[in-house]
Amino acid sequence: MAAEREHIAFLYGRLDAERAAAAGELSGVLAHGSTETTEDLWQREVAANAASGRISRLKVADSGLCFGRLDGGDEGPLYVGRIGLFDEEDDYRPLLTDWRAPVARPFYTATAANPEGVTRRRHFRTRERRVLDFHDDVLDHGVADGDEVLLAALNAPRADTMGDIVATIQAEQDEIIRLGQTGVVVIDGGPGTGKTVVALHRVAYLLYAHRERMSRRGVLIIGPNTGFLRYIGDVLPSLGETDAVFATPGELHVGLETSVADGSAARRVKGGLAMVDVLKAAVADRQELPETPIEIELDDVTVEIDAEVAARARARARASGVRHNQARPTFRDALILDLAEQAIDRIGGDWLDAREVPELAGDLRADVRSELARSRALSVAVNRLWPRLTPYGLLVELYGSPERLAAACDGILPPEDRDALHREAGSDWTVSDVPLLDESLELIGPLTREDTVAERQRRAERRYARGVLEILDTEEDPDEETLRAVDLIDVERLAERQEERDHRTLAERAAADREWTYGHVVVDEAQELSEMDWRVVMRRCPSRSMTIVGDLAQRESPAGARTWARMLESYVPGRWTYRQLTINYRMPSEIMDVAGQVLSTMDPSLQAPKSVRSSGVQPWAHHCDPAALAATVAELATAEALDEGTLAVIAPEGLPLDVGHPVVTPREAKGLEYDVVIIVEPQRILAAEPSGPADLYVALTRATQRLGVVHTEPLPTELSGLRRPDVPTT
Repeated sequence: MAAEREHIAFLYGRLDAERAAAAGELSGVLAHGSTETTEDLWQREVAANAASGRISRLKVADSGLCFGRLDGGDEGPLYVGRIGLFDEEDDYRPLLTDWRAPVARPFYTATAANPEGVTRRRHFRTRERRVLDFHDDVLDHGVADGDEVLLAALNAPRADTMGDIVATIQAEQDEIIRLGQTGVVVIDGGPGTGKTVVALHRVAYLLYAHRERMSRRGVLIIGPNTGFLRYIGDVLPSLGETDAVFATPGELHVGLETSVADGSAARRVKGGLAMVDVLKAAVADRQELPETPIEIELDDVTVEIDAEVAARARARARASGVRHNQARPTFRDALILDLAEQAIDRIGGDWLDAREVPELAGDLRADVRSELARSRALSVAVNRLWPRLTPYGLLVELYGSPERLAAACDGILPPEDRDALHREAGSDWTVSDVPLLDESLELIGPLTREDTVAERQRRAERRYARGVLEILDTEEDPDEETLRAVDLIDVERLAERQEERDHRTLAERAAADREWTYGHVVVDEAQELSEMDWRVVMRRCPSRSMTIVGDLAQRESPAGARTWARMLESYVPGRWTYRQLTINYRMPSEIMDVAGQVLSTMDPSLQAPKSVRSSGVQPWAHHCDPAALAATVAELATAEALDEGTLAVIAPEGLPLDVGHPVVTPREAKGLEYDVVIIVEPQRILAAEPSGPADLYVALTRATQRLGVVHTEPLPTELSGLRRPDVPTT
């Protein structure tokens, strides 16, 4: 113990030395005042950013710097930790090996049956910088007892946020984390199998193994709700990775954040792939033909836009292959060409003779077209027949107009589904609207050709660059024979440098740009995403480098996934990898047995994950009078609360409870875990349509230590075996 404490103290000393060196490097860069050239300024910022990033990575290693040791190699013991440390004076000999390095893999995968050259694996238990104790797995004698460290971690009180598992990664988890390919990987697993934390560690591993490619574009992590994202938000920073954007499905369209849910019917319809055709039809419906001719008065003649003229212009605009707003000039130009010929035909007289002279005919056409281009009446007609559209305006007018809905849904949706889309103007935007807004923008395009975040940013960077070069050139002595600034660097190159010097973090830049594409995407609770949601996700990651996490048994959305193949095959046919986690690390067997009863009634073919531990504490149920429900829940929650750890009350939607403890719905609890859970009125949760059984299964699988149920009506059959506790009641 004394030797290990001394060695780990030495490692902390090296960590402090590296941190001090990085801080000194940053101070030196910032103190350097040379601003002779733009190149100097750029290089200074690059060096400062590199030093700042190094300091950030070193900070995360302060807690649990070294958590393991492997014996059996030819070069002596191998210490494993959060980051790598090297002896620069001894040919960069490794002092501490990063947990993601290939040589560290046996720490997670070696067994007595397959020791992988390891004779002993040592697990350190630390607090801050002090080694409290350690536990050894002796592998060269055919015996290994690695459960002690894992069980200690599983039995420890939960915090308000998820922690990393670098010290206790299990072999089946490590295999998924280190999958070499950067394509689509599906991690399927029941509650408590660690699929979320495995996905986050996989991101950390990919950023370690493919940093040059992936770090430039960042990582998008999609979770079911903001509470879940707060819960998992510390995992990647604790592993030294900060270039991640966190978002819920209601935040995937830039400029909108919503958590409002539609009713079941609207969610199902809006999530279906048929909505792509509905939106296409809705856009086409806005490309109108006049019922009666529209007169355009010119100086010498009046011309008319009738249905035939408008149809020819519409056909030409649609044939251009560009989106609605970008095709508008083509529509307008086609009208001008057609109306100009109509005007010439109607003028008659001397003008007809002029048509026989090519030069005069050309001048005549040019004059008429110029007059049409300036015509206010023509602009009004174009606005009516081919209006500028925004995604929000398109959907508001579609949802609010039975006539437009009927036209857009004709032959695509049945009447009952069409009616599910109708709503009054002024209604809140919902989570299910987000992919429809995004799809609409794909169809109609920005209002102008240059109206995108990325293009506006590029224009600003070019303006800045042009101004810098003008200033530098005006400061030069015109009488001296010297190179000008523009001889060294042009506007475009300097603009690119300016983009690299954007002071916003990668996450801030990505979150503000709808056209940003990510190096990797993680989708958690992926079984809830609809077909329309997946179209948005795929646009955000053209490389199709994704980690998809879910459990089909927990699906509550009527538009969610029923099979992974149905959602993925059209995007990555035959090119996605499936892995399943089957071991339950969260819940003791006593709780999992109860949840398994609900699971078997949902689908007898589904298998509950197998728990690795037993707590000896049986889940309980308590019946009370409806008038005393809140008081009873409050009293039982206080009695069940542990000295350390977390507790939550899970209640059905719409049941107000003031019990002095956090109260969440099953949907809000999804993906979270608590030491103690008390479920209120499970019969109401189960009866909710259409996802009652899945919601109850989610509620039953949130507890890591103790589970109780309080009810005023008879328990569902699946819970009838719960014990009745001898506890005080109101």
